[in-house]
Order: sequence, then structure tokens, then C-alpha cells
Amino acid sequence: MLRSMYSGIGGMKNFQTKLDVIGNNIANVNTYGFKKGRVTFKDIASQTMSGASSAQNNRGGTNAKQIGLGSALASIDTIMTNSSLQTTGRLLDLGVDGDGFFVVKNGNQQYYTRAGNFDIDSVGNLVNSDGLKVQGYAMDPVTGLPNTSKLVSLSIDKNATILPQATTYINLAGNLDSNGTTAVAGPPAVPATTVKLDLSIRDSLGNEIPLNATFTKTSALGVVPSTWSVAVTDTKTPASTLATSNLSYGTNGQLTATPVVTPVAYNPGNGAQTINLSNINFSGINQTGAASSVSVKDKDGYPGGSLTSFTFGQSGEITGVFSNGQVKNMGQIALATFSNPGGLLKTGGNTFQESNNSGIPNVATPGNSRGVVQAGTLEMSNVDLSEEFTDMIVAQRGFQANSRIITTSDQILEELVNLKR
Repeated sequence: MLRSMYSGIGGMKNFQTKLDVIGNNIANVNTYGFKKGRVTFKDIASQTMSGASSAQNNRGGTNAKQIGLGSALASIDTIMTNSSLQTTGRLLDLGVDGDGFFVVKNGNQQYYTRAGNFDIDSVGNLVNSDGLKVQGYAMDPVTGLPNTSKLVSLSIDKNATILPQATTYINLAGNLDSNGTTAVAGPPAVPATTVKLDLSIRDSLGNEIPLNATFTKTSALGVVPSTWSVAVTDTKTPASTLATSNLSYGTNGQLTATPVVTPVAYNPGNGAQTINLSNINFSGINQTGAASSVSVKDKDGYPGGSLTSFTFGQSGEITGVFSNGQVKNMGQIALATFSNPGGLLKTGGNTFQESNNSGIPNVATPGNSRGVVQAGTLEMSNVDLSEEFTDMIVAQRGFQANSRIITTSDQILEELVNLKR
């Protein structure tokens, strides 16, 4: 009788714990990045009334006689299954499509979270709702790749600027008319066929300098190789030459040799560095019987600019868009994985902490098993209300049944007391 009473008490305590966990799950049904808990039970030691015996001679074996002493709490598991991503459309809301955790830091203490509702504080730090700084990698200024040797607190300076860059190369493409002629003194005088291209470059201060590239036919019609001279000049009066070259074409309309550009040191006179256009590429210009048409295929150089917007890529990169049209990586978010994520300790505020049984964090850039970053989304709670309410009913009935064990045992004790009257 007393054994059954204590079994009932133990069962009530266990089901109370289960109801506590269920209540916490339901309370966090709308908590972003929340991972639900699950309670499991186990039986405790059994009292052996008689041991088992083996078969002997003509008698068969007998099983042991044991009386169970109730149940105990086996585990409270954190279920780390991924939940659906809810679209929010907010730029700083980030979800992880995979097993990775965002890394956040409070002083020297590092935490991990699946809730990506981030913001930017007054000094530009990328932080979560509790002000913990989001960790990631800074970009190497030389290679332009993330420096994965150490984690840093990411920041987005909305007042960031980008310095101007002078033009260092120009790639030209198009066609020169093979029917063009050289100049004839006359009479009557015939001017040489010329093709003029308007182009511009940037100096070291980002100022735009308009230039003209003039192609002049220097060989008579039908002469092979067919040659053209090129002069790049400014638009001042009188004009100053910045670079010259010669183009020579064979019978297939292609250049017979790579043109050599002869640059001329040019001082723009506005305090910028001297311009030296040595890297002009004419290899994209052919000579055919079609009308002449030459254009700039590609060139560098741009003025200074300020940050106008930024985006988050799937690889966690923070890409800044500047007013001069340039795009620059400003950092990259890091994600952490664990060999046993269920072993992480919940520390409140949608964060987890490393434990002795979680394994050490494996921190790197997004990708592979870590998953990818989805901007404009947040991971919803993985709590299933229908499942929780069903478990609540089971726990309630289990608690009720164990309480009946106590009342029934009490009634039997009462009968024993009443035997002597």
C-alpha cells in the first residue's frame, strides 16, 4: 500500500513537470527561433520478491517476481528540428535555411541563436533585440575576401563613403570600315577617313575628364596590311594628346599584332595626380567592310560616393550599394554548428550556450550543412499547438490517475485502521 502511494506521488510530480514544459511550449508558440521541449519518463528500481530460476530436471524455469517503485524523469529534451521561414520583408530580418546558428556576443561571452530579428544601433553595430552584437568576418582590403581567421562584431555604417578611383584601363570594341582611304593632297584634295569616339575617364580625385579617340586611316585602299593611327586627346583648345597607337590589319580583318600604346604624361591641372593612359586595349576592334562603329566595352574609374543601401546575400555577405554605382562587400555573417545541438543550454532571450555535451562550435561562413541566410524572413517556433494540447490532455489524465492511486491507498489504510473498533 505504501509503495503504491509513493508511486502515485512520484507520478504526479513527473506529470506536473510535463505540464510545466508543455505550458512553456505553448507560451512560446509565436517566439521566433524558439525550440520546443519534450519530457520523457523512465521507471525506477524495482523491488525483487524472488529471483528467476532456470529449468531443472522435470521442472521448468520461473521468472523473477518484481514490484515496480514508480517512475522518474528521464529527460527534458530540446527538439532542434527546423521550422518554416516566415516572410517579413524587413531588410534586417534574417532566417537560416539549414542547421546553423547565428553567433552573438555579450562582452566576452558568446551565445548562439536562431532568431535573426536584428537591428542597427546608434553607432552602426548589428545587434539582436537584446543588444548582443552579431559576429562575422571583416573583409580583407587586399583580396576583398572575408578574413575567416577571427570573428569580429559586424557593423554597418550608414555614413560610409567610398574614395574615388582613377581610370587605369579602357577596353574598346567595334569595327573600322576597310573601305576607308588615306588623305590625298589633290587636287582635288581628299581627306583621310577618320572615326571619332567620345569617351571620358576619371582622375585620382574622381573628376570626369572628357576625351576624344580619333582613328585615322593611314594606308591606301587595297594595301595590305591596312593601317590606322589612333590619337587620344582632351577636349581643350588647343587639344593635348594623352596617348597614341597604330593598328595594323591583315586580310582576315583581324589585328596582325597587339597594338603598343604610347602614353603621354598629362596633368589635368586640378590638383589630381598625373594621368598615364598606358593600358588601352584595342584588341576588340576589327576591320571589315561594314560601317565604322567603335565603342567603349569596359573601363574602370569612378567618383567618390556615399552608402545608399545594403543587402544580405545567401552566403551571409553584407553588400553595400554606393551613390556612385559601386558595390562593395562590407562584411560576412558567420554561422555555427554543433555535433549535438540538443545539448545546448537555453539562456533566455532566444539564445543558447555551449555545454559539455553540445560539442564545440564549428564556426564558418554559411553554406553546406550550416545552411544559407534568407534575408527578409524569420524562423517561426517549431511548437505544434495541436500536438501540445493533446499532450496536455494526456498529462492531465495521467496526473488525475496518479492522484487516484493515493486516494485509493488512503481508503485501504482507513479500512485497516477500522478493523479494530
